[in-house]
Amino acid sequence: MTPQLFALLLCALLAATFSNAFSIDRAPSSRRAYRTASASFKQMPSPGSISLGKSSTQLAAVEGDFDPEALSKSVEAVKAGSVKARLRALYKFTRPHTIRGTVLASVAGTIRALVDTPGFSLADAQWSVRLPRAIIGMIALLLGNAFIVGINQIFDEGIDKLNKPFLPVASGEMSTRFAWVAVLSSGIIGPLIVKSFFPPLLFQLYMAGWTLGAVYSIPPIRTKQNPILAGLTIASVRGFLLNFGVYYAVKDAIGAPFSWSPKVSFIARFMTAFATCIAVTKDLPDVEGDKAFQIETFATRVGVSKIAKGATVFLLLNYAHAIATGILNKSAFNLLPMVGGHAALAAMLMFRFTQLDPESMPSIKTYYKHIWDLFYLEYGLYTLI
Repeated sequence: MTPQLFALLLCALLAATFSNAFSIDRAPSSRRAYRTASASFKQMPSPGSISLGKSSTQLAAVEGDFDPEALSKSVEAVKAGSVKARLRALYKFTRPHTIRGTVLASVAGTIRALVDTPGFSLADAQWSVRLPRAIIGMIALLLGNAFIVGINQIFDEGIDKLNKPFLPVASGEMSTRFAWVAVLSSGIIGPLIVKSFFPPLLFQLYMAGWTLGAVYSIPPIRTKQNPILAGLTIASVRGFLLNFGVYYAVKDAIGAPFSWSPKVSFIARFMTAFATCIAVTKDLPDVEGDKAFQIETFATRVGVSKIAKGATVFLLLNYAHAIATGILNKSAFNLLPMVGGHAALAAMLMFRFTQLDPESMPSIKTYYKHIWDLFYLEYGLYTLI
């Protein structure tokens, strides 16, 4: 099986993943229903007492939305000692939508590195040695991801009770003590793995991302309080460090010299810009809580509607840059995925933007989820360009 065939299989896997992960049926919801549920969490002493009025619409218990009744039952199950409920809370604690991005970046970066290596043969790849190392590397990345998103939930517990009451620390599904155990374990084991199994440069890159992710949430630095520093932090970690690090690690594992190919340079630029956009739009659903806790973001300063428009224009320019890169450097790229693929994703972005209602919180959250969809899909194109 050739690396190119692996790339096609990845795209099929992506399509299947999206059809399952994002086709959850949601009942129509309103801004009033969202506020009612959020107010319930703020006013009640325990998450277990939350309920919606008969006329309120329950929301699916997925990232960004929640069903207060289902969440209340989950909290009660955790308190009753249910192992399944605790594992579910731990899974939510890792923020699955960020895990998908990390996994896809790793798989796509691996395929890209193999395709770019002349003379590499899958049949002679010594998988008995390299596959376990690849799995170890993936575990280290996921532990780093869990550390960063976990430390954020601990220090943002008060804000999350307003903005994201479905998160396990804010809802009571996970105690602060257990959250600290999970965070410290991830934050220690991850670096030890990289230090033990990978070259010094990768350990330095890993610790750079680890440090940036920590100071994003931890006082007194807490870069998330400054919209520019917050954007630079997220763009650096999820845009440059992750994509460059995976590509370099694969090249090192197969004994091939690293070089900045046009495709690697492109994805580093493109995903850094895309991650910058995510760093800004992630605050769109959090305006109320950020204002209450005096967290300054572009969304609180400028407004949801203007930020959504600006983000859409920014991403369209990023797609235009991708298309122009393919046209101007035809010898280095496959034009169909590079030009046609990015044109199709740009059209999807425009369609989703036309459906956005900046006055509706469910609509804002849906728009933000679609931006993540496009982020995931880019890794499918990356294997083909």
